[in-house]
Amino acid sequence: MKNKYMPTAISLYLNYFIHGMGVIILAQNMTSLAQKWGTNVGGVSMVISSLGIGRLIVLLISGYLSDKLGRKPFVILGAVTYILFFVGIVASSSVVIAYICGIIAGMANSFLDSGTYAGLMEMFPTKKGTSNVTLKAFISAGQFLLPLMVSFLVANHLWFGWSFVFCAVFLALNLCFMIPAGKFPPVGTDVEVEENGEEEEVTEQKGNLWFDGTLFILYGYISQTTFYLVSQWVSEYGSQVAHMGSTAAHSLVSYYSLGSIICVLFTAVLSAKAVKEVQFLSVYTLISFVALLLMYLFPTGVICSIMSFVVGFSAAGGVMQLGLTVMADFFPKGKGTVTGIFYTAGSIASFTVPIFTGMMASNLSNVILFDVIVALLGFVVTTLITIRYYKLFGKKAKA
Repeated sequence: MKNKYMPTAISLYLNYFIHGMGVIILAQNMTSLAQKWGTNVGGVSMVISSLGIGRLIVLLISGYLSDKLGRKPFVILGAVTYILFFVGIVASSSVVIAYICGIIAGMANSFLDSGTYAGLMEMFPTKKGTSNVTLKAFISAGQFLLPLMVSFLVANHLWFGWSFVFCAVFLALNLCFMIPAGKFPPVGTDVEVEENGEEEEVTEQKGNLWFDGTLFILYGYISQTTFYLVSQWVSEYGSQVAHMGSTAAHSLVSYYSLGSIICVLFTAVLSAKAVKEVQFLSVYTLISFVALLLMYLFPTGVICSIMSFVVGFSAAGGVMQLGLTVMADFFPKGKGTVTGIFYTAGSIASFTVPIFTGMMASNLSNVILFDVIVALLGFVVTTLITIRYYKLFGKKAKA
């Protein structure tokens, strides 16, 4: 708490609390939105895919520009465009307008990522992994709360749009602090190191651009796909395949989010005990593979509930943020640019996966099977990353 940038960091985390809601808010309101736009679940799924397009449009350039222009402008721009998304969705009357709003949401996510991840790594240079993983805790908190909010609105026959209004108002209030009072360290400054009166040697790039870069790009795609599929489809899978009731099926997303929150706390404790970020990657992806496989082979209410928690723990508990932190170790120059590259791969997943799953929607078992295969590939890729890490960093990796 002695870090003078802590109030700004808290504001950044609150943005991602709403982002957690934004990621699943369309999927959680599929039926209402389909009726509003005069389409079906497949049409809403296509609108969801537009978020990936929005991320793709600006993520690389915004990451690069955040290294040049600073972090704060992109955080503010991200919050403003997210507000436009929430308001635009409830005001839209067609799939076309909603699709445009979805693109705006994807752009908002990219702007936030470009300013936030790099900014936090500069605010907490000796705790990069923990600061980034904490973002996931706030994302998961939002994903845990939103299904409960939607269920409350449905049970009380209230307008579904109140959940969108809540998100827009919350972000607007947070902006009231960020615009006048938000403070960021100069780009590239190691704040904590300077405050301790110590100097930290700037490490040179050690990773191979083509081999290691390709591994991280693949992992960015795979890690996003693994938890994205579950967050978007687990409620429908529980309802149609496991034959769970509506309330119980919606609760699967909450179990998933609870698992991710607990994983963040667990990872933070181990990180404080000098367990390195890279040591989590292959273990968590293996757990994800096993949990998804069990969910596919034994689609019962009990198994789906337990495995939703386990997948949330292993695939959505900050492992993607840990992957970004490890990539920054391989390529320490230009944290904003690294963030842009890594999350561009994830945004490609956000765009392409809904298209694939839309074609599988007639048999949701195939959606989970697809996720099983992706998680297995993730284990292979993270194992290669771990091997490369220990080869490149040697004794330092074991310290």
